[in-house]
Amino acid sequence: MSDFIFLFRGGDKLTSPANMQANMHKWQAWMNDLKAKGNFKAGEPLEDGGKLVSGKMKAVTDGPFAEAKDLIGGFIMVSARDLNHATELSMGCPIFERDGAVEVRPVMTMPH
Repeated sequence: MSDFIFLFRGGDKLTSPANMQANMHKWQAWMNDLKAKGNFKAGEPLEDGGKLVSGKMKAVTDGPFAEAKDLIGGFIMVSARDLNHATELSMGCPIFERDGAVEVRPVMTMPH
């Protein structure tokens, strides 16, 4: 088994508290299913805003500044047999119901 990161991008904004709560229940159910199958390792939603440190001069700016469809709203780490299996696991993500995207990335194993 290898580790993979799911980066959650975009998704239509939820406008009512009831929609937000229903959406949260869907996310919890999906992640609980991944946990029950032994695939979920870690993950959290991300707060809006932050700082961007960039370049040789380490310039600090408020950020992130990206189009809403490209903003990363959270991540989880999963364990899967291979990239195809990890991609299959991502298909249950509720973000697709809101026209969002999941970027599935293998975690590189570094020698210690």
